[in-house]
Amino acid sequence: MRHVVSSVVSRLTGMAPSRRSRTTFDPAEGSGAPAPVHIIVGTEDFLADRHRHAIVKRVRENSPTGDELTVTTVRAGDITAPELTELLSPSLFGEDRIVVITNMNDAGKEPASLVLAAAKDPAPGITLIIQHSGEGRTKAMLSKLLKLGEEHRADAIPVRELPTFVQSEFRRFRVRVSPDVVSALIESVGSNVRELASAVSQLVADNDGNVDLEAVRRYYTGTAEVSSFSIADDVIAGNVDQSVAKVRRALQLGVAHMAISTAVCRGISEVARLSGNRRIDPYRDASRLGMPPWKLKRTAPIAQRWSQAAIAEAVQVAAQMEAGIKGAAGDQDSAVELGVRRLAELARMK
Repeated sequence: MRHVVSSVVSRLTGMAPSRRSRTTFDPAEGSGAPAPVHIIVGTEDFLADRHRHAIVKRVRENSPTGDELTVTTVRAGDITAPELTELLSPSLFGEDRIVVITNMNDAGKEPASLVLAAAKDPAPGITLIIQHSGEGRTKAMLSKLLKLGEEHRADAIPVRELPTFVQSEFRRFRVRVSPDVVSALIESVGSNVRELASAVSQLVADNDGNVDLEAVRRYYTGTAEVSSFSIADDVIAGNVDQSVAKVRRALQLGVAHMAISTAVCRGISEVARLSGNRRIDPYRDASRLGMPPWKLKRTAPIAQRWSQAAIAEAVQVAAQMEAGIKGAAGDQDSAVELGVRRLAELARMK
């Protein structure tokens, strides 16, 4: 229990992540024949899938066999060296094909060497797509691969970049939306980029491209008001009765205990991060504080109402709540409700 709480406290009180390179949300639209070797790098599966589908589409558009072009997908950690050798060898009948190797970061030494050799000298008619997390035991190999093919980034999207991602999804459909729409959608759906992209697609389709704040609220009627993010907002604002009522309703609807806890813990972490920062410029300080401008603007005034003593206790309570959900307390419903109640009470402590 102490170890779990300690690790959560450390995460809650940690500063925002350092500035990093921007994630590419959309696959590059290529013209002409695509490269024979492609390397997709990153841990965001949704973006990796999007890049892979875009590459396959381009290759098929430039192939005489079109949609009949064979695509073979294998996991690097599951395939043997002989199987990989056969897969990467030229076809006896000269047929074009696409070979996708996922989880290259999990590959053994021999398969990794075979893939690297194939990338250096691709067999005629083969388009090689390699997916690598950027980590793992073959990380050193990645720099060599990147010199041999076309790179596609699929980095995890930080929370502060979610509004930019959502805006880019709407632009894919040539739809313009206000920041309020973006904020409401993130609050309703959460931070899962695949679910956010799906929500954007559905909203555009159901509303003929006319997506406003009312459309988002209408689409999420019955779920948004009891979402984990809505609960977190009430907790840090000190709305005790509303917080508890929403928790009970959310649990009845099947919202996961950990989803509620994670959102609430994130809210407490943001309050702790902003406390003491009196003169915050939402746009200037967004990167430094690891929060999107719209959230900074909304959360900063709330954070100033929290006392230092309340924040210190809240970090401990949040950690205990999360530990309770992970099994230390036994009754997950009680762990969430009691944690939420106490945290909301602390928000009102002078």
